[in-house]
Amino acid sequence: MDEDDPQGRLSKVNGLLAEWAARSAADSDALIERFETMGYEVRGKSEDEIAEILKNPPTRRSASA
Repeated sequence: MDEDDPQGRLSKVNGLLAEWAARSAADSDALIERFETMGYEVRGKSEDEIAEILKNPPTRRSASA
């Protein structure tokens, strides 16, 4: 990855954060609930599925909006 490519670096960091959040959510009903409230449909999904979902914008409006 090119150091002069901020978009590429941001994309990589976002991917890493999504994977970390998915691992954390796999053991946390409260975090699953939070993601659901934010508009991410993650309930009942595997860790890998949650990571892929979190790499994209929410699919529904957040409950707080």
